[in-house]
Amino acid sequence: MEHSPLVIDVAGLTLTDIDRQRLAHPLVGGMILFGRNWESREQVAALCAEVKAVREDLLISVDHEGGRVQRFRTGGFTHLPPMRAFGELWMQDAMRATNAATAAGYVLAAELRACGVDFSFTPVLDLDWGEDEAPTGARARPAPQGGAGSLGRPGASRSGVIGDRSFHRDARVAALLAKSLMQGLLQAGMANCGKHFPGHGFVKADSHVDIPVDDRELEAILADDAAPYGWLSNTLTSVMPAHVIYPAVDRLPAGFSSRWLNEILREQLGFQGAIFSDDLSMKGARQIEGREISYTEAAIVALNAGCDMVLLCNESAQNDGAAIDEVLSELDAARLSAKWRPSEVSEERRLALLPAMGAASWDALMTDPRYIHALRSLP
Repeated sequence: MEHSPLVIDVAGLTLTDIDRQRLAHPLVGGMILFGRNWESREQVAALCAEVKAVREDLLISVDHEGGRVQRFRTGGFTHLPPMRAFGELWMQDAMRATNAATAAGYVLAAELRACGVDFSFTPVLDLDWGEDEAPTGARARPAPQGGAGSLGRPGASRSGVIGDRSFHRDARVAALLAKSLMQGLLQAGMANCGKHFPGHGFVKADSHVDIPVDDRELEAILADDAAPYGWLSNTLTSVMPAHVIYPAVDRLPAGFSSRWLNEILREQLGFQGAIFSDDLSMKGARQIEGREISYTEAAIVALNAGCDMVLLCNESAQNDGAAIDEVLSELDAARLSAKWRPSEVSEERRLALLPAMGAASWDALMTDPRYIHALRSLP
């Protein structure tokens, strides 16, 4: 069995011949959509059909969480609330909040699948640390200059990049609401992705532009931020690690660390599903021990550390996608030289994320009683 670990993007609203060649490459296992790939529902559905015509087993994915991280917002797509809204509802009526979270998962997945999208990188399991809150015996290193920093207002989150994407500060509440949302995804035939392991909410820096560092001890992280991953180990179908360094545990960022991915996530917490790297184009993804590494080296380190798939985003529009072609060529060479060994288990995990049931058309969805009831259940 081939192992197709690379998830890439395309630049436009339709596929070019070069896009088709890249998507047909045996090392490519999926495509991720962005706002630039959206013009209308009809157009994105046609784009997804084009992708599946290249290879039926390609996983078509998108970052579509709700709130400020929602790629598709027009054409009838429901404007889903940020996950913090469910945490706030929990404080008023816990049972209504869990039901609303399931409704949100169903609406999110059903609308995407009606347009041909297989998978969304959701839910966020990071905790919503208060700006001035710090756990006993722990500290956070200040963000390097240029980081997102805090939101700078009363009641704001410590992490500007996570903020209201998080369900709650309490790991138990976050886990239960995330499990409810994942039930809704499942009802619409969509897998899930818990992120960002073992927790991105405590650090201020944004790994898109900086290299966040969390100085806490392993015991503190496992007791709090990482706890949902153990509690949900039989529910999560995939996980995305954080581009964050936890020096008390490993000198490498979590997504490059075999200790985090194999020893802790898989062996200690019992997770058996797929592991995605976060976007290797991010600043925090290509710094190892103070040295900037290439996209290919980052991909190889992540795969050898325990990732099943690696994401290379926002490169198709840069220099005609030269970085994608370079990674494909060099990763193939690394395979031949045994610097990286393809994994049948990883490929099985990738294929398990593809929907196992058909999707309703958009028109059929609009009159589906379950969908209509789910809309009414949203906060």
